[in-house]
Amino acid sequence: MTDTLFTNVWIFDGTGAARFPGEIAVRGERIAAVARGDDRLDRAGLAVVDGHGATLMPGMVEAHAHLTWPSSVERVIDAMKLPPEEHLLVTAQNARITLDHGFTSAYSAGSLGERFEPALRDMIDAGHLAGPRLRASALEKGAEGVMGVPAGHDPTHDRSITGLRAYVAEMKAIGCDTIKFLMSSDEGFAPGGSQVLMYSEEEASAIGAAAREAGIWLACHAQASEAIKRAVRAGFRAIFHCTYADSEALDVLEARRDTLFVAPAPGLLYARCHEAEAFGIGPDEAARMGAISGLELMQSVIPEMRRRGIRVLPGGDYGFPYNPIGRNARDLDLFVRLFGFSPREALAAATGQGGQLMDLPVGEIRAGLFADLLLVAGDPTEDVTLLEDKINLLAIMKGGRFHKPPVQQSL
Repeated sequence: MTDTLFTNVWIFDGTGAARFPGEIAVRGERIAAVARGDDRLDRAGLAVVDGHGATLMPGMVEAHAHLTWPSSVERVIDAMKLPPEEHLLVTAQNARITLDHGFTSAYSAGSLGERFEPALRDMIDAGHLAGPRLRASALEKGAEGVMGVPAGHDPTHDRSITGLRAYVAEMKAIGCDTIKFLMSSDEGFAPGGSQVLMYSEEEASAIGAAAREAGIWLACHAQASEAIKRAVRAGFRAIFHCTYADSEALDVLEARRDTLFVAPAPGLLYARCHEAEAFGIGPDEAARMGAISGLELMQSVIPEMRRRGIRVLPGGDYGFPYNPIGRNARDLDLFVRLFGFSPREALAAATGQGGQLMDLPVGEIRAGLFADLLLVAGDPTEDVTLLEDKINLLAIMKGGRFHKPPVQQSL
């Protein structure tokens, strides 16, 4: 590992403040010092990278990652499940692609193989595979009526209170950081599915108590307003979608805004509405799947969450053929165009607030944090779409090591 000094850069520090000219010194895997304006840092022993006026910002955090969803910008796969050997290799490929596109951390929203992500996380952390820092998950996939599971059949676990508690303990034992539960179904699974509740108040409460005892986080797919409220009351940390949140659900979310995060995943609905005809999803099918109405609802719900100070993070549900992994940064533009975020607010959600979700020293540029950094051509604090093209990522650093080194580097 070579210690590095970035000079002649504009710095966006991940807090949402305006970018500023300065320098950053990286020693080992962490940021050692940050200088502003004309101040200069000690260059002794540092390889100097001249940014030529580019923007240096924290690596982004994918807040709703599905690395096991197979399709990517490099390889579209028209199937969700593959033979396990191939699926694991595709998952590793998707981890590398995620990092290639500037996401140095990823918070999983579920895996199609319950042991895939803990193994992948450990391989990445050991430096054997390229990929983002990963909060690994299991996927609760046995809910009746969801994703083709026949009525009365639950292959994942016993739905009794005892069985739910045992499932939580088992997922902790195999190394998961978080577990995703389907608190409600979805329009994409069946018409009217978004209002179908999958867990009772008693079941949700038992899941929450078991997770606290085991020391594992909880995440959930929650569309219906009551599903959102049950998840919040049970202590879920990451709540995905929240499309049908009513005023009472928003009140509950706001009351717990310091302990939870929302990742609505607008990219999937946008893709179904505008980019999926080649995959058999035209306007009529998009409407049937709730994509058109869901996107419209988000345009009122998400700005209200923002107004209330609820942490709403970009990212989610990338990995479908029409919404492939590698396109994740598009969510920042959707936050700006559809939800009224300023570019800096969207960037802060994808960096500083994403670091809070990860509960790791990432997401901001300040001394002592991991040196997970992007050198970006242009000014993403004015135009977040720059981040959608990996050509604009002039350098990608994770933990003080270049995943993508800058073209020019001098001592």
